[in-house]
Amino acid sequence: MAVANSDTLSGGLSVFPGFNLVLHRNPGVSFGMMGELTPTTLVALALVITAWIGVLAIRTERSSDAAGYGLILGGAVGNVADRLRLGGVTDFIDFYIGEAHWPAFNLADAAIFCGVVVLLFWPGRTPIWKSTTD
Repeated sequence: MAVANSDTLSGGLSVFPGFNLVLHRNPGVSFGMMGELTPTTLVALALVITAWIGVLAIRTERSSDAAGYGLILGGAVGNVADRLRLGGVTDFIDFYIGEAHWPAFNLADAAIFCGVVVLLFWPGRTPIWKSTTD
C-alpha cells in the first residue's frame, strides 16, 4: 500500500497538527549516519550488536531489564529485516512543531528507544529470580 501511495507519502500525509506520515528510505543508521556503508556491512554490524544485547538479556536478573532488552532486540531485528529486504530502513513517522521536524523514524526505532528508556529509568527494578522465602 505504501508503494502504491509513494507519491502522496513522499510529500507527507497530514494526520493531525504535529504528525505526518511520510515515506523515507534511510540507507544509514540513526539520522542517516553511516549511510555510505553497504547494507551488508550494516546488517553484519547490527547482528553483532544484536547478539551482544541477546547475551545481556539472557544474563539479566531483573524483569524490567529483560523487557528493555526485548524491546531493543525486537526493534533491531525489525530494522535488519528491512535492510535485508529493501537495502535500507523505511521511516514513516514524522513529528513536528511549526517548521521544526524531528527526523522521520519507524516503529522499530520507537521500540529501541523505549527499551533504552526502560533500562535507564525504570524505577523499583526487582530481580527475576528473587527468592520468595525472603
